[in-house]
Amino acid sequence: MARSESITVQVDGIDVTVSNPGKVFFPQRGETKLDLIEYYRAVSGPFLEWIRGRPVMMERYPNGAGGKSWWQKRVPANTPEWVRTTEVSTPNGTKSDALVVQDMAHIVWAVNLGCLGFHVWPFHADHPEYADELRVDLDPSPGTGYREVKQAARLARDLLGELGIRANVKTSGSRGLHIYIPLLPRWDSYQVRSAAVALARMLEKRHPDLITAQWWKEERGARVFVDYNQNAPHKTVFGAWCVRPRVGAQVSTPLEWDELDDLEPDELTIATVPALVEQRGDPWADAARRPQSIEPLLQQYQKDLAGGMMDAPWPPVYPKMPNEPPRVAPSRAKKR
Repeated sequence: MARSESITVQVDGIDVTVSNPGKVFFPQRGETKLDLIEYYRAVSGPFLEWIRGRPVMMERYPNGAGGKSWWQKRVPANTPEWVRTTEVSTPNGTKSDALVVQDMAHIVWAVNLGCLGFHVWPFHADHPEYADELRVDLDPSPGTGYREVKQAARLARDLLGELGIRANVKTSGSRGLHIYIPLLPRWDSYQVRSAAVALARMLEKRHPDLITAQWWKEERGARVFVDYNQNAPHKTVFGAWCVRPRVGAQVSTPLEWDELDDLEPDELTIATVPALVEQRGDPWADAARRPQSIEPLLQQYQKDLAGGMMDAPWPPVYPKMPNEPPRVAPSRAKKR
């Protein structure tokens, strides 16, 4: 196939034009734009289970992984009429019309624009008032690696299990792991973030040598950081089954807990994940149908406040929040 040819892909009864289908998007093995489309179609069942109906932010790489890129919350002006959008906001109040993934036609359309993976909002477009997922990023600090991240993930699973909450795990597609908890539609993003703060602090208190809830990097040491701020309002997280902009086309892959030691994240790519899904199915198949409560974590958060603790620091792009400590690194505060 000539690289400059355009083809028409029929998806969900819609004809989607794909330009330059032979353009190499992932140079390590030479996978193309069309290969990426075929990957998403191969995992469409579990993929749509988690992304359908949600707004997404597109990170566009028109020349593939490693090339120039930019973030795009707002869909282009020439978007087809059949593409669904919804209004989303940024922390400073800027509004834009974001893509809502309804079906695979929306995915193929976005991939044609150079969108390799999708950063997903934690709510459905029909009910933006409810954050129906708690998502925690377990991020290795310098001096730690995947071994420590796996250990931290299992400890998080065990703690949540004690609270009656079932945790799901996936690779980030890079160096960390993500913990996902599907939620009942009862809480907004502020409350879900508070629950994540409580979880991070409980883990740090139990395992201070391995896990940290400290927002400032200078305070983390060689520990795994539990990034609670991934749940702040307007934040997105890299989606399940989505492909990272890495030359090896690594996939952010949902796992069974007992697969953590058997599967290496860098080997989970668009070349290997479809066969894995066909072999063992979707490890999160029942999770979306079992939404859960975060009341035990919210109770712990309120207990911490009553005991004199302040809220945890917010990211710098957010306005100052009630009960938030000074938003300055401790070393800079001392100099002042």
